[in-house]
Amino acid sequence: MIWLIAGLVLVIGVHSLRLVSPGLREQVIARHGAMRWRLLHSGASLVGLVLLIWGYGEARAEPLWLWIPPVWSRHAAALLMLPSFVLLAASLLPGSHIAARLRQPLAASVKIWAFAHLLANGTLADLLMFGSFLAWAVLSFTLLRRREAHLPVPPGSAAGDLKVVLAGVAGWAVFAFWLHGLLIGVRPFG
Repeated sequence: MIWLIAGLVLVIGVHSLRLVSPGLREQVIARHGAMRWRLLHSGASLVGLVLLIWGYGEARAEPLWLWIPPVWSRHAAALLMLPSFVLLAASLLPGSHIAARLRQPLAASVKIWAFAHLLANGTLADLLMFGSFLAWAVLSFTLLRRREAHLPVPPGSAAGDLKVVLAGVAGWAVFAFWLHGLLIGVRPFG
């Protein structure tokens, strides 16, 4: 469980720098250059992700059950992941009303992802991982929207929305029907 916690601290910590120190990125880039910032940020994120995956895998091998989720919660989680993937696509593809309206579509996507997985899983490792990401996403979404409320809203288009929805649905389908089972070992629909 220690590796899971270390991974969570590193991943969430790196991705919380913008929340706790808004100017840090710009200061590091001004002093050391954008490439060094990218290398440090990406390197720390990658190490954290490896620790998180390893730790979660170890914790799943000997689960400490806190509750037994009902069968319907797996179906609800699979359906909740559809808007999560659409919001993920909105965070990656420019020009949608969805991203413009939410301003923080990635944090909204993580909120839905974490909630869906908390709903469908009942171990201590699940509570630690998905609960931590849910708390981070709620805080990130709220603080960054408040902080950036004075900034102009980027324009969006119906074509941008269509592109985001199609990409999100396609990503969800590929992950739900193939990649989740391959990478995680759990098949949401089978």
